[in-house]
Amino acid sequence: MLAALMGGQALTASELASRARISRSTASGHLGKLVGARLLDVTQKRRNRYYRIASPLVARMLEGIKAVAAIEVPQRHQPRSVSDDRLRFARTCYDHLAGSLGVAIADALVARGHVVLGDDGGEVTASGMHFLSAFGAALAPKSGSRRIFCRPCLDWSERRYHVAGHVGAEIHRCCLERGWLSRDRDTRIVRVTPAGQIGLRKTFGIDLCGGRGSAPLRAHGVMNERLWKSSGE
Repeated sequence: MLAALMGGQALTASELASRARISRSTASGHLGKLVGARLLDVTQKRRNRYYRIASPLVARMLEGIKAVAAIEVPQRHQPRSVSDDRLRFARTCYDHLAGSLGVAIADALVARGHVVLGDDGGEVTASGMHFLSAFGAALAPKSGSRRIFCRPCLDWSERRYHVAGHVGAEIHRCCLERGWLSRDRDTRIVRVTPAGQIGLRKTFGIDLCGGRGSAPLRAHGVMNERLWKSSGE
């Protein structure tokens, strides 16, 4: 259920029970505990109660757990489905982009000197502020917001960084508003539209290899540092 909510959407107990393949009563019991532990927030609208991840900090913790769980030496062989490949290609990580697409955007920003990402955090340079503002990102955080402005987020499938924080959320929002991306209602999968293929290439220098959303992406320029090497490399 927590994984389902990492898509950033608010879902009802019935929807979460369906995703987890458990009964509604079982889901309600677990959801009550998660709300009590302050991992989830719940909002009442008419007759439905909608659950969502309580904060970006909780989302960051959950994504970190996923990244640690993905480390296996040696890695187990598990046949991947088309859905698995699409999830690895592009997905939402709470409110920002992850997967091959998210990492490719990070690569492009780093290569052009717009963003600096490292173990100590993230920073948007002066050229990055200009570039992202021209892209349509609202870079002034809301008054009173305690959210981190820009930070690296370890991608569990790519094992490298994508951009999170306020900047990552704004990049995701702009891509959606430009019609470059579309989201599946019942999953975290993000699809790149034909307009998105053109826009990503012109704006970030990202080529969609193969066009199906299952092949690795490559941004023109230096790729951000690989954190682990898979066995055999």
